[in-house]
Amino acid sequence: MDNLTKVTEFLLTGFSDIWELQILYAGLFLLIYLVTLLGNLLFMMVITLDQCLHTPMYFFLKNLSFLDLCYISVTVPKSIHSSLVHNNSISYLGCVAQVYFFFAFASAELTFLTVMSYDCYVAICQPLQYGAMMTSGKCHQMAAIAWLICFSYAAVHTGNMFWEAISRSNRIHQFFCDIPHVLALASCEIFFVEFVTLALSSCLVMGCFVFMIISYYQIFSTVFRIPSVESRAKAFSTCSPQLIVTVLFLTTGLFAALGPRDKTSSIQDLVIATAYMVLPPLNPIICLRNKKIKAPMWRLFGKIYPLQK
Repeated sequence: MDNLTKVTEFLLTGFSDIWELQILYAGLFLLIYLVTLLGNLLFMMVITLDQCLHTPMYFFLKNLSFLDLCYISVTVPKSIHSSLVHNNSISYLGCVAQVYFFFAFASAELTFLTVMSYDCYVAICQPLQYGAMMTSGKCHQMAAIAWLICFSYAAVHTGNMFWEAISRSNRIHQFFCDIPHVLALASCEIFFVEFVTLALSSCLVMGCFVFMIISYYQIFSTVFRIPSVESRAKAFSTCSPQLIVTVLFLTTGLFAALGPRDKTSSIQDLVIATAYMVLPPLNPIICLRNKKIKAPMWRLFGKIYPLQK
């Protein structure tokens, strides 16, 4: 170990070295990033300005929208810049920062989805107690606790990964500091690091996953017992934004977890990584199709661009 050179920067070799292809990737990522940025900002602005949307469900969706902006901003802007300037290097501290914030925002997204499943459960299964159980103060407390837990959780995770300097190699076969690829560069203590990382991840993920499964099982059981078709449809529409967001996030996360873990790059690996980095932040665009969002959104557009008679 004494003869090994400490890594001071990493080379991200996920995409092609061909200049034309890098420009193509940069253009595609820039388009996705701008759509995500505008969609999330519009979503948050509509919820903030419309008093009818000042409810617990949309409060958590607004938090999730802000979270999605942060989530995609951790990796995509750096990837766009690297492709445009034809420089795939990232500093050691830059890689540490990417890993930390990726852990923080990914775990926060899962935590908020879990809280939203509880909100939906109370709204459908205990409607008479909803006002008392989901007050504004309690919603803000749950959001603050979720953010605090996830940033602390990310600090533990990142500390476990970088507690010993990496000196084996500096080549990461991805377009960002993907956690499994960074772990593959660690020293012989990688088994201990991976065990701790897996144990911590399993506790959070499985706990949230089981809670969401139980919540949505209770929700669907209650909804299917409603005799009126119209009332049943209204109940489903109440939880449809949370359910769509949850399914998309868990699906991409599952594919990422089951994806290849080779030390060399593969098309499948890149596609999966791109999917779980880019698709979840597009959630608000899906939610913009909801009737409760579309109506105030068009009212907002009407105020900004009044029709000329």
